[in-house]
Amino acid sequence: MQMIQTGYRGLSLLMMLNWDRALHGLTLVAALAVGAWLGTL
Repeated sequence: MQMIQTGYRGLSLLMMLNWDRALHGLTLVAALAVGAWLGTL
């Protein structure tokens, strides 16, 4: 149980430090999806 809790804390720290990178990736995917949708109109 302690190992799971430690792993969760490590994962949450990693996400907190890399949140801007994840947001950048999601923005890029959303822009590509909108571009593809506009291309089909």
